[in-house]
Amino acid sequence: MRLENINKVFGKRHAKAMALLEQGSSSEDITSETDCHVALRDINLTIPSNGIYCIMGLSGSGKSTLLRHINRLIDPDTGTVWVEDVDVTALSIPDLQKFRQKRIAMVFQHFGLLPHFTVLQNAEFALRVRGVPKHERAEQARYWLNEVELSGYESHYYDELSGGMRQRVGLARALAAGTDILLMDEPFSALDPLIRRKLQTLLLDLQDRLNKTIVFITHDVEEARILGGTVALLNQGRLVQSGSLDELATHPADDYVSSFMSVATESA
Repeated sequence: MRLENINKVFGKRHAKAMALLEQGSSSEDITSETDCHVALRDINLTIPSNGIYCIMGLSGSGKSTLLRHINRLIDPDTGTVWVEDVDVTALSIPDLQKFRQKRIAMVFQHFGLLPHFTVLQNAEFALRVRGVPKHERAEQARYWLNEVELSGYESHYYDELSGGMRQRVGLARALAAGTDILLMDEPFSALDPLIRRKLQTLLLDLQDRLNKTIVFITHDVEEARILGGTVALLNQGRLVQSGSLDELATHPADDYVSSFMSVATESA
């Protein structure tokens, strides 16, 4: 997976902001002159297949925005997203819908479940959208609910579940979709530490068997280390360094990386 020359600006005076961006103006000057926000700036990143890759950064660094470019929930202003030989940015809307259904599933920070659906109906939702027959999609959903330790809760509703259980439903839904790419946007950040560690272990156990390409958003260095330690670090919409956490700690690209890793080490 490759993201090439990705730029994204939000705001009403978008054309002016993009012109300033192309001229090399700083993000601060662009905001001052146009009241627009430069969310991503000249992102070039290669994400390896069949592993867990963490995108990190402080709040507002652009990591969730970057994640949403992969499945085009957000379109880039400039640049290209490649998934193997597919130019995702060039897909028509119908082709994009098919691509999402077959290739990419997503787990959201705030669960993204449908409250009027049961656990089973939520878990099979992606298959339902794809047109999979009712019996087959229910069978797949039950299998993955069992894998995330929710067998027996199929008929329960959203308000009957704890936060950890809701997130496991979201994970089961993504896994039931059967895609080879899984996008995870800080999925465990709202959970208490014990449940969070349990779900991290569950994800690692599943990944050992499934060998998917997982792009995982987090601001927690320890979580990134648990999940494999291969990261890209963003700061104010820029990619400042990528590699292993050990590389970032021993050979930081700039003072921001050094400070980020030092604070993380002190709080560990």
